[in-house]
Amino acid sequence: MSSENLPNQFVKISEEYTDLLAAVENLGVAAKMSGPIDEKQAQLIQLAAAASIRSEGAVHSHTRRAIEAGANREEIHHTLLLLTSTIGFPTVAAALSWTDDVIQ
Repeated sequence: MSSENLPNQFVKISEEYTDLLAAVENLGVAAKMSGPIDEKQAQLIQLAAAASIRSEGAVHSHTRRAIEAGANREEIHHTLLLLTSTIGFPTVAAALSWTDDVIQ
C-alpha cells in the first residue's frame, strides 16, 4: 500500500519507529499464518473489531485491505450489519459511513 493512502500520523510514526512497526507487522503476519482463515476473512474480522472499538482509522484501513483481499461492498457491509445486536446500531451506522469513505 502506498503511503498516500495512509494517515499522516501513521506515516510519521512508521518512519520514526521502523523497528517497532516491523515487529507489529510481523506479529500480524504470524497470527494470520497460524490458522486456516484466509486473508479476506481475516480482514473482515479485523474490520469488525475496528468497528467495535469505534476506530475510524482502523475501519478505513481494514476496509481497504478487505477490498485488496477480494471483499466486495456487500460483504463489507454485511460484516458490519452482523454487529448490530452486539455493538448497537449507532456504532454500526458510523462504521458503515467510514467504510463508504473508502469504497466510494
